[in-house]
Parts: sequence; structure tokens; C-alpha cells
Amino acid sequence: MTTSTAVVSSLAEQLMQKLEQKTAVIGVVGLGYVGLPLAVEKAKAGFNVIGFDVQASKVDMVNEGVNYIGDVVDDDLREIVQKRKLRATSDYSFINEVDAVAICVPTPLDAYQQPDTSYVESSAREVAKYLHPGMLIVLESTTYPGTTEELLKPILEESGLVCGQDFFLAYSPERVDPGNKHFNTKNTPKVVGGVTPDCTKVAASMYRSVLEGEVHEVSSPAVAELEKIYENTFRHINIALANEMAILCNKMGIDVWEMIDAAKTKPYGFMAFYPGPGLGGHCIPIDPFYLTWKAREYNYHTRLIELAGEINNSMPEFVTERAANLLNKEGKPLRGSTVYLLGVAYKKDINDIRESPVLHIIDILEEKGANIVYSDPHIPSFKRRGKEYNAVELAQEQLEKADIVIVTTDHTAFDYDLIGRFAPAVLDTRNALKNAAKPKRYEIL
Repeated sequence: MTTSTAVVSSLAEQLMQKLEQKTAVIGVVGLGYVGLPLAVEKAKAGFNVIGFDVQASKVDMVNEGVNYIGDVVDDDLREIVQKRKLRATSDYSFINEVDAVAICVPTPLDAYQQPDTSYVESSAREVAKYLHPGMLIVLESTTYPGTTEELLKPILEESGLVCGQDFFLAYSPERVDPGNKHFNTKNTPKVVGGVTPDCTKVAASMYRSVLEGEVHEVSSPAVAELEKIYENTFRHINIALANEMAILCNKMGIDVWEMIDAAKTKPYGFMAFYPGPGLGGHCIPIDPFYLTWKAREYNYHTRLIELAGEINNSMPEFVTERAANLLNKEGKPLRGSTVYLLGVAYKKDINDIRESPVLHIIDILEEKGANIVYSDPHIPSFKRRGKEYNAVELAQEQLEKADIVIVTTDHTAFDYDLIGRFAPAVLDTRNALKNAAKPKRYEIL
């Protein structure tokens, strides 16, 4: 459904005119992987942008023009800060100065696999203190269907202003794929759903004034909220199928990667997904569980989603079992062996370890008494369970000292021929050595 032919109110018309002329001031709450790229694109488009974040370190870095997000170009950030098109603050009273604000804060799961909307709620309460007539608020954080209307709208209306009449509220899910060289914040299509037709129209106007990608209007925030979860659930389930096929192929003595490559020659009705050591990142391992939680409200059990979660969550254990079996063929126990992990980021060529399955692999290996060494050109160090880990440089000496090498993240920077020539044994969870030299003991996932 689209609202493109709807007659808008005078307040909506005024704000849309400011957005089209780029005289509106835009706020972005949350300067992380979603918020900072969005703030940068809005500033590059000509808007004056104010970024809000509770972390003083992020605020200081933005104001100094120092980039900390891989998908932001260093020079772009430096230039817009120098031109005073973007500034950051932890003082929410500056909401008084903005005409539109996008909320891009984390929405994690709690210990019971239930949505934690505390960051969204606290942000909404801060915005509500300074909400003024004619203002647009858009939630971009991934969440369950109903959040915008059931959580944000009541909080904002505590100000005494009425949604759709005095201010405009919409949901537009973030679509960020860290490390993607083709699609980014600017050219990825955007979905927008407002609480009222005017809300949708105004929010769509803001994104059209900033982005090159299509802006697709839907009939409600709930539709936009659900489609975002559906996107990630689609990947979650299909990756689980690929992982289950990897387990089965291992038992059958079939190369799962060769099988998938053969299947994808079909020009219709098939989309290739590949196995790996587990799911990582903030979205795919987490978002489907927003839906399973919400489904219980309707007395429905999302069995397929939860089963996919069980399969994907079991992959770190499967990887460690495969490593132990490969060592056993060399007459070595896992306990006391040096396991050299190549990559701890959750996907190739990025510096993000959020929900990385490699962290769980490390936990299991150390519980079984293995000694861990790792290389990752994007993650020089990290902390896990109170312990600090520091990367070593990928080199012949390190490879030869290891008892087994596990390719856990297929970074482009790794020299796979070097790995194949000097590693005593390799478990390749990413098929990264497909076209490289291979050691005598080499197995794929």
C-alpha cells in the first residue's frame, strides 16, 4: 500500500518542504554501525545533522572527525565535521533544535532470549522530553512487530502531543551489511511504514532527500517491522539448512561445497547458502527470536525458526569435534594441543566480533584443554570472559608450531597458499583453500 496520492496536513507539508529544501536539522540517536553511516549520509546530502550517543568516547571521536566504523569513509567523516554539517553530543536537550530524528540504538536479547527494548525505551523518553510540534521520529532499530505503536507512540504522547496530528512517527528498518562492497546505506532500498498516512509520507520524504535507493512505503509500522525480521529469518533458516547438509555430507563422505556449487547451476528456484562455523553479527542470530517471542502472544509456536536456531547454535560444537577427530588421526589429543584459529570476526574483511561463533569455539576448545593462538588482521585484540587475547602475525613459523589450523573466517588478507604449505593439518570451515595449496591433512567443514 502507498500513500503517494494522499493529501497531507499543513504541518506535514511544512516539514516535507524543509526536507526537500534540506533546511531541516536532522538528529540521529545512536552512533554505532547503523547510526553513524546514516548520520554521515544525511550530512553529505546537505543537511545539518546532530548525532546523539550516551558514550562520550564516540561523541568525542565524531567531533574530532575520527572514524570508528568500517562502512564509513574516513575522509567523508572528516570533511563533514570540518564543514560543521555533523556534530555529536550526549546532551539530549539539543533535540529542541531538530526537525526529524532517527533512533538507531541496540535491541539485544536478554538472558531468556526475549527482546531487550530498554535502549529504545530510554531513547524515546529522552526524545519525548523535547518533542515539539511538526517533528518526525523514525525508529530504525530491528525489533518485534508492534514496537513503534505499542511502545514508542504512548511514550511520545506523554508529552501531550498527538501522533499523526502534532508529530509524525514511523518505522524504517536499517539494512546494513558490513563489508558489502556493492550495497551500503546510500544505495540500499528503504522500507517505510508510518502510524498514519501523513507519518509515512513525511518519513519517506526524508529518506528520498538523502538516499539513492528506492523508498518503498507500506501501510503500517508493523508491516515494516515484520518484513525486517522476515529478511533475517529467511537467511537464518537457509543457513541452518546448509549447516545441516554439511553435517550430513561429512557423514556421507561428500564435499558439501561441491554439491552446493552444482545445485546453484540451476537458473531458477534455488539460492545458494553456505555452511560455516555458526552465525554471527547483531542481526541474523538474534532477530528471528524477536518473532518467536511475539508469536507466543498469539498462541503460536514458531517451530521452524527455533529448530534452525538449534542447528546454527550447534555448529561451534561440531567444529571442535571435527578438529578433535582430525588431531586424533595424527595421534594427538585435543588437550594440550595448539589450535591456531584464522579469523575471529563473524564474517570476512570486517572488524566486528559481535555474536561471532569463533568466540564460542574458543570457549569449547579451552574447556577441553587446548591452547589457543589466533590471527586476524581486523581484530588485533579482544577480551573474552575476563581474558585478553592478542593476535599473532600469520607466518610460516606460527603455522609450523601449531598442531592444527582452523580457518574460521575467510579474510581476503590471509595467504592461503602459505597456510596450505606449512600448516600440519587444516580444518577449513569456509572452503577458503579451495584454489590454494593444501596440507596432507586437510578437511573442509
